[in-house]
Amino acid sequence: SKSPSPRPNMPVRYFIMKSSNLQNIDISQQKGIWSTTPNNERKLNRAFWESSTVCLIFSVQGSGHFQGFARMASEIGCEKSQDWGSAGFGGVFKVEWIRKESIPFHFAHHLLNPWNDNKKVQ
Repeated sequence: SKSPSPRPNMPVRYFIMKSSNLQNIDISQQKGIWSTTPNNERKLNRAFWESSTVCLIFSVQGSGHFQGFARMASEIGCEKSQDWGSAGFGGVFKVEWIRKESIPFHFAHHLLNPWNDNKKVQ
């Protein structure tokens, strides 16, 4: 995968990545990789090439917490990983973890998402 070229005048994009379990987050933090569903791949790759930085905020479904955040460090390729052991995931891409910490959603309740009917970010 190519390294991102500097795009200083481009916006930073943020995505919340929901995981079905904590094991996937642990694998990502250990190996510096992530994989998502094919439906998300086009959106993330586009953001990667059109933005200066793509921040991924991770949360395990039903946990009530964010588990940390990372920077998308490569585009999503065709190579798949067996690490997650679940069909339905697309290609693997590199991530650089910035912070690995469990943060309760209520710490972010003041943040509203204007692209999701101003709902709380969680």
